[in-house]
Amino acid sequence: MSDSLLSIKDLQSGYIGPVSLDLVQGRPLVLSGPSGSGKTLLLRSIADLDLNHGDVRLDGIAREQISAPLWRRQVAYLPAESAWWRSRVGEHFESFDEQLFASLGFDKSVVDWEVSRLSTGERHRLALLRMLEREPRVLLLDEPTANLDPDKTAATEAVVQAYCREHDAAYIWVSHDPAQRERLGARQLLMHKGQLQGSAA
Repeated sequence: MSDSLLSIKDLQSGYIGPVSLDLVQGRPLVLSGPSGSGKTLLLRSIADLDLNHGDVRLDGIAREQISAPLWRRQVAYLPAESAWWRSRVGEHFESFDEQLFASLGFDKSVVDWEVSRLSTGERHRLALLRMLEREPRVLLLDEPTANLDPDKTAATEAVVQAYCREHDAAYIWVSHDPAQRERLGARQLLMHKGQLQGSAA
């Protein structure tokens, strides 16, 4: 079995690549770079949402050996703008973890809220909770705190880090905030013109 939770070798998808990196439990990754450098495209390729090729493995098992729905459940992508397909918040969840929801500022009443009333920040936080409910092994987070105030940002960082400790998971977190990158204490890589710069191991 591979020592890496997620192993990527020579991943290419149109504008990006080839990209190689190893994501190890306890050693998460923060990705930065200018707009248009390929950060979102990289996350989408890892999640197998866009056409790509390369050797991508989860716990040493090749992506091709795992069904697409299961791969996307285990290697979960949280986009900058989340999709909501039903009218009420509760219709997007199978259960309600009171403590977890409270940690991001929500009480039980949120399940009855209309999605249309949600602010951008509320959508971000609820989309994260929706993703965590599926218990992924790898979290691909595309600027998950971009529209949050400092308190909600800190709470989101704490929830993600606690989840990864408790579930032997890891994350790749896209962030433009140097202070956040330092707080997360993760490896930092820079993306430029579709290529990673820095140590990916």
